[in-house]
Amino acid sequence: MTRKFSHGSPILVTGAAGDIGAIGRHLTAMLLAKGHKVRALVRREDQRAEGLRQLGAEVVQGDLTDLASMHQALEGCRRIYFGMSVSAAYLEATVNVAAVARHHGVEAFVNMSQITVTQMSISETTDSPQHKLHWLAEQALAWSGLPVITVRPTVFLESFFLRLAAAGVRDHDELALPLGSSRTSPISAVDVAHAVSVILDDPAHHIGRVYNLTGFESADLEHFARAFSAALGRTIRYRDVPLSVWIDKLHKFGVPTHLAKHLAEMAELHKAGRYDRMTDDLFNLTGRKPTSVHEFVKSNAAEFTQIKVPA
Repeated sequence: MTRKFSHGSPILVTGAAGDIGAIGRHLTAMLLAKGHKVRALVRREDQRAEGLRQLGAEVVQGDLTDLASMHQALEGCRRIYFGMSVSAAYLEATVNVAAVARHHGVEAFVNMSQITVTQMSISETTDSPQHKLHWLAEQALAWSGLPVITVRPTVFLESFFLRLAAAGVRDHDELALPLGSSRTSPISAVDVAHAVSVILDDPAHHIGRVYNLTGFESADLEHFARAFSAALGRTIRYRDVPLSVWIDKLHKFGVPTHLAKHLAEMAELHKAGRYDRMTDDLFNLTGRKPTSVHEFVKSNAAEFTQIKVPA
């Protein structure tokens, strides 16, 4: 069957008002720059939502698990980017959005998954509740008959280093993470957004494809600490933190149990070498190499550097 693809309808972007590592926000800006109309779905009206309007997006407020919200968001849209932060409601949200997307006859549904799913099956899972939800969500989308394109990145540089490690680098010159000595290949959320923008710009030949997106290199944390040192001009050392100590700290900061369990399992999988992955999918999609850790740290140096108060 030959699909007819529209060019004048808005593209729905979920999670458009995210903060650190926000694919949706970067994607909105990229699609608008390409001349597309974008409908940006946000959870609440705030400064971030207003910022999207100033970029030129049509902003709608809604909940991915709410049927009426999704009808409002999807009506008139022919292409959709579906992404959601780590949540116990992830599977419910996926199925809810998929059901409404099928009702409205979307022509392309880009689903943001995780690279760990590549190594999962009906008999193989992980102890992360989020990984299982992602795997089940991919199954449900396959059954739906929707024109799905699946994107599976590794962990994001932004969440990996800005959210989880910036304070240690800034205050103690330590890259303190419970990741052992195995290698990993974190990727920039901006690079992932760029890949998705390429797909949504002309989705016809991407339908049914799975793209596994990895970073610039796969290396251990000692290597990345040296990249930090070179980028910041001071010595940064890697400290392998005991997982129990790290998780206790997350709980003290109020991290939800579902997310804490997910992060704990990700740490264990890193130690087991499960994120030691490299593909050419990003370059093949975009023609660009992934952002290196050195480049990332250099461009975010202020986040990793103490502000010196004049005496």
